[in-house]
Amino acid sequence: MSQFDNIQKVLDDFKNKVISEAKNNLKSKGKLNNSLRGFVKESRNSIQLTFEMESYGAFVDRGVKGDKSSNKGNRQTESPYKFGTNSSLIGKAKGGMSGIMTKWVKQKGFQWRDKETGRFMSYKSMGYLIARSIYSKGLKPTLFFTKPFEKHFKNLPQELIEKYGLDIEKLFDQITKENFNK
Repeated sequence: MSQFDNIQKVLDDFKNKVISEAKNNLKSKGKLNNSLRGFVKESRNSIQLTFEMESYGAFVDRGVKGDKSSNKGNRQTESPYKFGTNSSLIGKAKGGMSGIMTKWVKQKGFQWRDKETGRFMSYKSMGYLIARSIYSKGLKPTLFFTKPFEKHFKNLPQELIEKYGLDIEKLFDQITKENFNK
């Protein structure tokens, strides 16, 4: 019997609850949902808790500041992430955010009408407009992972938190930096 058996059981339970609730919080049951997993690993003198998911999971969870979303009242203002340069908006057929949005609009099969002419807009134009809007306004945080993590962290035994010096802010930042960027 290991010195960490009870701790491992508590952390496994914590991990399972966080992952289960985070998966339920995701609206889409696609690639991000399938990639979400956690591990509790015991070593000789330590025990490690790790969460992993697709790299874009951190952006979905914590949101991304847009070019103009730093105004007060926007939820993205607390996000550590911000869109980079305007180059991703250039309408390259295969590259950049505009290209991705063009592909997405085409896949969904919808088109807007031009207000002046009444004709349907091209997929490329729609992709550009959507990409420009996202770049400008940012992405709203979903907190699909943060909320269950914080909720279940509060339920961990106080003795465990005190004994191992667990600090939710430091722990969450460490998990985000190390594991969401894989």
